[in-house]
Amino acid sequence: MTERVQFASSSGPRLAGVVDLPEGRTRGWGVFSHGFTLGKDSPAASRISKQLAREGIGMLRFDNLGLGDSEGDWGDGSFSHKVDDTVAAVEFMEASGRPVRLLVGHSFGGAAVIAAAHHVPGVRAIASVAAPYEPGHVEHNYDLLIERILDEGEAPFLVGGKALTLRRHFIEDVRAADLRERIRTLRKALLIMHSPTDNTVGIENASQIFRTARHPRSFVSLEGADHLLTGPLQAKRAARIISAWADPYLD
Repeated sequence: MTERVQFASSSGPRLAGVVDLPEGRTRGWGVFSHGFTLGKDSPAASRISKQLAREGIGMLRFDNLGLGDSEGDWGDGSFSHKVDDTVAAVEFMEASGRPVRLLVGHSFGGAAVIAAAHHVPGVRAIASVAAPYEPGHVEHNYDLLIERILDEGEAPFLVGGKALTLRRHFIEDVRAADLRERIRTLRKALLIMHSPTDNTVGIENASQIFRTARHPRSFVSLEGADHLLTGPLQAKRAARIISAWADPYLD
């Protein structure tokens, strides 16, 4: 069962989301942050959230600015916006009487939930899936455009046949993001999940996150998975692991 919702982003435009409602006894609530340009209906976001809901953990997954069903211009966003909008998603859930204790993020979203966790005191557990150690890792997606963007201020960026606008402030913001310090001072439970055969965000990123983090920290290797968790059983397995790991931190 799902509930379609909308809430205000940190910059004003409304973001569209889906709450995958828990089946059976409600064990807790969480928020999912999707990858770079992927959206709430990407395999990792959709399948992990649905499986967590089957196991009693209701999850809000939402489209970032200008993606999917959300309002606004993707080009106006940045890593900082993604972090702030994750916080806004938690606040929306809290206001509706669903206290969020778990944040889950995939890829770029995995970095975002670690940073966002510092601004949501009620959250007790964070799970990152295939996350980069440095948010600037996303530059490999648009490295051929960087010089033009820095010179001209913006450039069209094609994603799945759709033209988005990538602007200078995004590059500057992602380069300035210091995830290392956010990891080191997290003081909340952290689960790091990564495939050793991830060809998009290498497994060394998980090693760096784990070495930087303090306890309670855990690492699980997602053997055989690709970066996007496109195999249906890959996301389902990840969700089951998150569900079991998160149990002590839920209400």
